[in-house]
Amino acid sequence: MSTPNLTPDARRLRDRLDERRTRELRKLTSLLQVSQALSGTLDLRPALQEIFGLFVRHHEALGSLVVLGTRENREWQIEAAGLGRPGHQASLLAGPGPIGKVIESGRHVVMSRLSLEPALAQQLGVKPGQGEERSFLCMPIAIDRQPIGALGVCLRFDAGRNYERSTKFFGVVASMIGQAAKVQRLVAAQHRRLVSENARLKQELREGYDFSAIIGNSGSMQRVYEAVAQVARTNTTVLIRGESGTGKELIAQAIHYNSLRAKKPFVKVSCAALPETLIESELFGYEKGAFTGAQDRRKGRFELAQHGTLFLDEIGDVPPSTQVKLLRVLQEREFDRLGGTEPVKVNVRLVAATNKDMEQAIAQGTFREDLFYRLNVFTIYIPPLRERKPDVLLLADHFLQRFSQEHGKDIRRIATPAIDMLTSYHWPGNVRELQNVVERAVLVCDGQVIHAHHLPPTLQTAEASGTVMNVSLSEAVAAYERDLLQDALKSARGNRARAARLLRTTDRIFNYKVRQLGIDWKRFKV
Repeated sequence: MSTPNLTPDARRLRDRLDERRTRELRKLTSLLQVSQALSGTLDLRPALQEIFGLFVRHHEALGSLVVLGTRENREWQIEAAGLGRPGHQASLLAGPGPIGKVIESGRHVVMSRLSLEPALAQQLGVKPGQGEERSFLCMPIAIDRQPIGALGVCLRFDAGRNYERSTKFFGVVASMIGQAAKVQRLVAAQHRRLVSENARLKQELREGYDFSAIIGNSGSMQRVYEAVAQVARTNTTVLIRGESGTGKELIAQAIHYNSLRAKKPFVKVSCAALPETLIESELFGYEKGAFTGAQDRRKGRFELAQHGTLFLDEIGDVPPSTQVKLLRVLQEREFDRLGGTEPVKVNVRLVAATNKDMEQAIAQGTFREDLFYRLNVFTIYIPPLRERKPDVLLLADHFLQRFSQEHGKDIRRIATPAIDMLTSYHWPGNVRELQNVVERAVLVCDGQVIHAHHLPPTLQTAEASGTVMNVSLSEAVAAYERDLLQDALKSARGNRARAARLLRTTDRIFNYKVRQLGIDWKRFKV
């Protein structure tokens, strides 16, 4: 397509329009590159240096700087600079200069001829001479419309420069720098908060599982403290034995958080809570495709506890197939993931706990003897609460204070009759049962003192509850036997031989008792 003949004026107009479009396109491209530089990192300094280079290459800039600070303490600092000599940059922040005015007022400043501002030129390290005239533009940088700094740009003087357009362009860049600074400060504040929170939680863990946090001054507990102190700072495998509810997990945590591995993971696994089909994959992990549904590789608890401590609660419930792998880990310090072929090396301290009679389990063939010997390197026995009666009141007071605070109540003490009931009870559920009893008492108490009637009926003695028995021993035994026999006959649907087997006695004794107690066994037949 041929170009029509244009008059000289028309050609000049066309050239000016082309030049204007080129400048606008250059500005849009520059804004895109500025956005990419700022969004590509959380560190402003390298991003600003990249932007300064962009100004030099495409916008006739001779130098740029960014000053940032806070209005609260009025401490400003040069975040990045590409102006003059480094020795001059410190003076930019001294005295009420144009940059300070921009930051204070939030309004831009344009100096078309820097030679008319010798003080600022000296601050910038620029010495204008013949043919070296320069312009200086300073834009406010704001966060939420509050100035927090300034962007200064030194340009070659051009009598035909449209300063309004230049101001708009560099103003947009300053606004983008402000948003990037906001993100950087938010991330930095979040990081400081997380670091502080992490330090606080670690301190709480150390304090929460320090020896002083374990309640009990009885002689049996003193022996537990001594054992924990002896073994904590070693890498020895520990087996904690004791009835359910005695606080075995608390002792395991105390061992970990007082050991050299305290800053590493503490991973706990309840072996009794995991189905037999899942326990191996939970402990050792699995490879992708090891079984149906194994979409990706998954680390097991041993790998998650690397360089830390793995606590295996209820170790006596581990199935025999998994016991073999546990034995290998203890001996070789390595294992294979489910479906894997490469052995995985681990550096993990093992602490196990059980409430079972392990010797009996070995005799019955449900637990490997060689694994027991590997676990039983250092044993800590946690006494039941009935063997540490002096600790009952200490524990009750501790739980009272804790649950009063949790439930927003002002309960000051436990009455003497209630204390007598707590200390005379045999506590089959140990410390866990005591904790539940105190929490229940706190919930039902409507005053400042826990009384005997706030405790559950199972703790109340016959004298306290007014239910003293007025029958003889033989009558009470006969009533109990009658209930047992009738129960068995009901379960056996009147079949006396089967009922006798349920009570683990002979047919002759069972029938004798039925006749003696006058039980009509025929009415239980279906």
